Amino acid sequence: MSNPENVMSADYKEALTSLLFQLADDDLMYAFRGSEWLGLAPHIEEDVASSSISQDSMGHAAMYYQLLEELGAGNADDLAHSRPSSERRNSILTERVNGEGVYMETPLYDWAYAVVRSYFYTQAKKVKVESLCKSSYTPLAEVAIKVKMELYYHRLHWETWFKQLMGSTDVARKKMTDAMTLVMTDFGDMFSFGTKKQLIESNRLIEPEEVLLQNWKMSLEPVFTGLQMTVPAVPVPKKNGRNGEHTKDLDQALRTLSEVYMVDPIAVW
Repeated sequence: MSNPENVMSADYKEALTSLLFQLADDDLMYAFRGSEWLGLAPHIEEDVASSSISQDSMGHAAMYYQLLEELGAGNADDLAHSRPSSERRNSILTERVNGEGVYMETPLYDWAYAVVRSYFYTQAKKVKVESLCKSSYTPLAEVAIKVKMELYYHRLHWETWFKQLMGSTDVARKKMTDAMTLVMTDFGDMFSFGTKKQLIESNRLIEPEEVLLQNWKMSLEPVFTGLQMTVPAVPVPKKNGRNGEHTKDLDQALRTLSEVYMVDPIAVW
């Protein structure tokens, strides 16, 4: 069912806008953290591959921001670059730094953390996108179909890394297990819709939080069973990014991400 803006109820528009900000902000921050691995990945082939995934993810964010612009939420570039952290709706996991140090200075990033975060996030994104393909808002469903085509390769890429490192040496497995603990600490709001839960679900924009979470667990089970592991439990979030609750890592990311744009916000990009 399509719901054009000129016949859209206030509740429907509020729900749609909230969901789009969550989707867009997630991919924007995930893409930014991925881009910080440029030149630092384990080998040149991975440098190219992971950079390509980050670029695709930034493109996905741009499509969601464009839908928001069409709904009257503001200019897409401004929505991506000019909003303060308190207005961001990305999950806590996507904003976290890659490790100690600063890019272009003394980065001491954790590749195991990058792999686990990317694999778990991409699986979560896949579950959401598959649900969005059946969204009641046709323009969003059409965007989801486009995203789904690229997402297949993203998921395969990170799943391969995850299995290889988990099945490697004792040292590699220890690093991956430690990384998984860190990732899951911040995973609690990944499937949350925040205070807009009832509004988003009742308008059939996407499946309920509980269904998405269960589908995520089921999608991981074959891999974890093969590694003789159990899919980790998702904790209750201490902070919920869907409600504008964030860490200082997001402020740092936004300063860097928007530095060039804020020099001349009216420039044509």
